[in-house]
Amino acid sequence: MIDEALVKHVARLARLQLTDAETAAMKRELGAILDTMEALKSVDVSAVPPTSHVLGLTDVLRPDEARPFAHREALLEGAPNRDGDYFKVPKVLE
Repeated sequence: MIDEALVKHVARLARLQLTDAETAAMKRELGAILDTMEALKSVDVSAVPPTSHVLGLTDVLRPDEARPFAHREALLEGAPNRDGDYFKVPKVLE
C-alpha cells in the first residue's frame, strides 16, 4: 500500500529531508497507521451519535472579577516609567 516513492513524495511536500533509514521507518509507520484505519472501517458505529468532543467539556475558568492587589505600591516601584498609579508605556497606535 505505502511504497518508498510515496513516502519520499509526502516528505518533499512537508519539506522534510529524510535519510534512507528514516524513509524505511516512515514506510513501516505509515503502513501501520493505514492498516489500523482499515481495521476501524469494519467497526459498526451506526448507533454512535456524532460528537464534537469525546469528553464533554465545560468551562473551567473562574468568573472574571476585579480584585484589589495588596502590594500595589511595591509593584509600581519597579516600573521604569510611571504616571501616578499607572505604568507609562510608549504609544503603539497613532
